[in-house]
Amino acid sequence: MPVFRPTASARSILSLVLGLTACATAVPALAQGAPPAPPVQVSAPLAKRVTNWDEFTGRFEASEQVEVRARVSGFLDSVHFRDGQIVKTGDLLFTIDPRPYQLAVDAARAEVVRAKAQVDLTQNEVERAEALTQNRTITARDIDQRRANLNSALGQQQGAQANLKTAELNLEWSQVRAPLAGRISNRRVDPGNLIAGGQTGATLLTTIVASDPIYFSFDASEADYLRYSRLAAEKVRASSRDNGTPTLVRLADEREWRREGQMNFVDNALNARSGTIRGRAVFANADQFLTPGTFGRLRLYAGEVDALLVPDSVIVSDQANKLVLTVGPENKVVPKPVVLGQISEGLRVVTSGLAAGDRVIIGGLANPMVRPGATVTPQPGEIKPAATN
Repeated sequence: MPVFRPTASARSILSLVLGLTACATAVPALAQGAPPAPPVQVSAPLAKRVTNWDEFTGRFEASEQVEVRARVSGFLDSVHFRDGQIVKTGDLLFTIDPRPYQLAVDAARAEVVRAKAQVDLTQNEVERAEALTQNRTITARDIDQRRANLNSALGQQQGAQANLKTAELNLEWSQVRAPLAGRISNRRVDPGNLIAGGQTGATLLTTIVASDPIYFSFDASEADYLRYSRLAAEKVRASSRDNGTPTLVRLADEREWRREGQMNFVDNALNARSGTIRGRAVFANADQFLTPGTFGRLRLYAGEVDALLVPDSVIVSDQANKLVLTVGPENKVVPKPVVLGQISEGLRVVTSGLAAGDRVIIGGLANPMVRPGATVTPQPGEIKPAATN
């Protein structure tokens, strides 16, 4: 029996037919093996009434500050404090050589004694003259003269007593004492130097700052000032001028807002150059940890608002906006640009861009297939505030 051997052209036609058959059977296979839509967890944003805080940058200032200067001149005898220590009101700080002022006190006392003796003498002369008027031994003119001498002696005595008080006051001022309680700076003059005292040109000896309580000053914009004023006019938020509006502050190396204070001053005018207004809050500082001049971040109570909250981890970014991925019609991923607010109870406040009924993707974002326009399989989830101790 002869063996069939296909020609070259027949073999080509056979190969083409077999290839088309294989492609026809492969298309359904690929369609049957397509990956399913990735699952994601979705939840409506958490609707909650939250306390609204505005943040400002400022610095701490001393609640009181004084430059210590001597009221009298002289040689500085001794210093009675350690540089940088805490002092109390009335603590002795410097001693000026008291000997010249002690001599002035002694001389003033002697003058008082002399004046008093003159008063006694003239008083006796007046009394004797009055006794002699009954038998007309002395004239009325002599009596008037003696009474004038007595009045003059009384005036000299009062002047001597005033000079004594002045001398005693100068002697007291030779001891320079702390006018307020606080932390003292270093001494600016060493013992042995001649210092000038008085109301003008007095030598600066040191400075003292009171830091318990301590002030925190900051500048708010005109827009913020107008917003606060309108809230106060609508009785939504009390004015910081009339009430101690709550504030929080943290330092540059702190993450928590644990230091509580309150507003105690708002300036009476906006700065014409910067368009800002100065505000000030006061904080307790019993441990003296907060130091004047330190920068900090302040939160100012701005009322309560109804807000939508989402986990901070679901916020994504493009080149210009912050986005939240949501599940829209036909289970397709729809990005929504949002405006973010503060953190409240561990969740991020969304001030605009979301609706209460939106289905926000809160789980499954790490899957590279979950991207705008992709189809997903939504599964119910829940947004919960962080637990507070």
